[in-house]
Amino acid sequence: MKVKTYKPEEIRQATFDFFQGDELATKVWISKYALKDSFGNIFEKTPDDMHRRIAREIARIEKKYKNPMTEDQLFELMRNFRYIVPQGSPMTGIGNDFQVASLSNCFVIGFDGDSDSYGAIIKIDEEQVQLMKRRGGVGHDLSHIRPKGSPVKNSALTSTGIVPFMERYSNSTREVAQDGRRGALMLSVSIQHPDAESFIDAKMESGKVTGANVSVKISDEFM
Repeated sequence: MKVKTYKPEEIRQATFDFFQGDELATKVWISKYALKDSFGNIFEKTPDDMHRRIAREIARIEKKYKNPMTEDQLFELMRNFRYIVPQGSPMTGIGNDFQVASLSNCFVIGFDGDSDSYGAIIKIDEEQVQLMKRRGGVGHDLSHIRPKGSPVKNSALTSTGIVPFMERYSNSTREVAQDGRRGALMLSVSIQHPDAESFIDAKMESGKVTGANVSVKISDEFM
């Protein structure tokens, strides 16, 4: 089936009119949420074209269940951002055959218990980039990584601590997002971790951990 494409100027004007002259909303919707392919072709003229796409896809799934809602019923709930306003990732991903996209905005990843082997650290890195390339924001905790100076059984003999792995995950975020949507990464650590102060200082050092936000988990005991 041939999909209709629109010229940039007609999309901009139609969307500008839809948002009643809101220039920022117009730019954000066209750049982030309008259906497009890898060659820059845009297939939706206004947000209600997007709402129609979402309604059509949800209605397709609805037909598998009893008392399904119709495409038109779903569209009326979303039309003009009326009653249902999906998150950004669902607006981009639902019914989108042109991009690999997540239908969830944010993910928390990692392992339970002790898991600071290189294999585990690399596996978390892999999970992070796979989610980010699909438009997902990612958060994970580094409290499981042994502090700097701790003994290890490899040739280094001692651990480098948290900071090098902060940089690793930060760089992965920047690599995935270098030509498209900016990646979103949140790294956290417990205030009880011996490297907590170094964790904070690393973010304050210019040019070091530029691809991540950081958060320190404060305990009642610390307070």
